Amino acid sequence: MSKNLLLVFTRNPALGKVKTRLAKTVGDKTALEVYTFLLERTRDIAAKVSADKAVYYSVKVRENDIWDATIFQKHLQVGEDLGIRMLHAFKNGFETGYEKVLIIGSDLYDLTAETIENAFIALENNEVVIGPAEDGGYYLLGMNSLEEKVFKNKDWGTETVRKDTLEDLKDKKVFLLGELNDVDVFEDIEHHPAFQTFLK
Repeated sequence: MSKNLLLVFTRNPALGKVKTRLAKTVGDKTALEVYTFLLERTRDIAAKVSADKAVYYSVKVRENDIWDATIFQKHLQVGEDLGIRMLHAFKNGFETGYEKVLIIGSDLYDLTAETIENAFIALENNEVVIGPAEDGGYYLLGMNSLEEKVFKNKDWGTETVRKDTLEDLKDKKVFLLGELNDVDVFEDIEHHPAFQTFLK
C-alpha cells in the first residue's frame, strides 16, 4: 500500500444528468459525450500517478466500466452535499492508513499527472494543497491530516468556495498550484482545440 491516496469523484454518465449547464447550449447528448470524454481523460491521467487510487461514484458503483478495478478502488459517494461526500471520502482514506489524501474531479481536461504528483510533493512541506479553478472553486484539494471545516458551510458550485476554504485554512500552511479551468459551460470548451470535434 502506498502512503498516498488519490480520490477521483465522478458522476455516473447518464443522459440529462451530467454537465447540465453545458447541455443548455449544446444539448444533453453532446454534454454526455463531452463528459464521457473527460472521464476517460481523467482515468488516463490518474492511472499514471504513483499513488493508490479510488474512484467515488455519485449514484452507483459500476463493476465493468472504464475504471479498472485492479487499479482503482471503487466506492459510493455518501452524504447530502458535495462537502459531506468529500469529507466521508477523505475520512475513509485517513482511517485506512493513508498519510496524504488528495481529491480531483472528472471535468478538467488540462489537468496532468505531473500536477497531481507535484501536489503530493507539496504536502511534504505544507499541510494543505489547493488547485484553484478559474471559476472561484478548486480542481484539486489535498491534505496530510483531516481538516473537517473545509467541507462544511460552503455554497458549493459558486465562486465563493475557494475564498471561503482559504479563510478556513488561514492558520494552516497552504500551497497553491497553478490555476486551471474546469468544464462547466459552453464558453469553457468553445475555443478549446480538444473539444472542437463535439461542436461540429
